[in-house]
Amino acid sequence: MTDTPQILVIDDDPVFNRVLARALKSRGFDVIGIHSAGEAAKLIPATRAARAVLDLNIAGISGLTLVAPLLAANPDCRIVVLTGYASIATAVEAIKLGATHYLAKPTDVEAILAAFEATAPQADFAPPSQPLSVDRLEWEHIQRVLKEHDGNISSTARALKMHRRTLQRKLMKRPVKS
Repeated sequence: MTDTPQILVIDDDPVFNRVLARALKSRGFDVIGIHSAGEAAKLIPATRAARAVLDLNIAGISGLTLVAPLLAANPDCRIVVLTGYASIATAVEAIKLGATHYLAKPTDVEAILAAFEATAPQADFAPPSQPLSVDRLEWEHIQRVLKEHDGNISSTARALKMHRRTLQRKLMKRPVKS
């Protein structure tokens, strides 16, 4: 075993997973690419990885469910959560669960490596200087209610008093810029 930390790349997008794993390997890291939450749950205890790049949404399953097993296997594990649909609610939740950093896709390898090297968990959620737009506030509210209902679209739609298909269409869109 080398002094190089082992990195788990847990992302269901096979192209992204392969490209990121290759980029990390080219920088001298021992990398294991994992494509499903089930596969990750089996491998995490055996690997005791020092670092993990974790997608927030792994084929419909919240990647945040893997934070606790990663930390149980190695309490010093540095976890960077990546997402294509960043929201303040999920960022705060990831950090509360023990992730080191939270990055929105697209991101590059250098940003991920910098996030691993951060000396303290990301806590720079300072309020923006400009108020959020109404569309962005709506997006944040939907994300918070969706999280409260464990990702269940139907119960989230009922809680928001919104038609399920309308909610699905809103969730298919990228978050609006603040």
